Amino acid sequence: MASQKLLEMLNDAIAREIQVSIQYMWQHVQWSGVKGFAVQEELKKVAITEMKHAEAIAERLFYLGGIPTTKPTEIVVGKTLKEMIQRDIKDEENAINLYKQIIAQARKEKDETTAFLFEGILKDEEEHHDLFTTLAEEI
Repeated sequence: MASQKLLEMLNDAIAREIQVSIQYMWQHVQWSGVKGFAVQEELKKVAITEMKHAEAIAERLFYLGGIPTTKPTEIVVGKTLKEMIQRDIKDEENAINLYKQIIAQARKEKDETTAFLFEGILKDEEEHHDLFTTLAEEI
């Protein structure tokens, strides 16, 4: 059904979504101070959104004949708010690049459902990137 390349890309996406869902949740727990308090709920919401992305991608991957990974990419929480946000910006940029590649590969394989799924996820990731870059300006 889908190429091995696309299946591997989807598993990379799942590993990334698991990573950031844990990373953002632990950041949410560890944020402190006035600036941290203002952002804790937002980070928690983003973490939950990322976990929903992992689930949706895993369902699609399984439908296409693949086995979803259970291993996240490296989780880096950071020690300071600045470190956390800088890492989060980088992770969102990586996701945006990967998801654009997945959309292109899916279209190449005439898999419009996967392309459509990732267009929606890409929109969320761009919003997360915007949130983190805005936060970086405040720290």
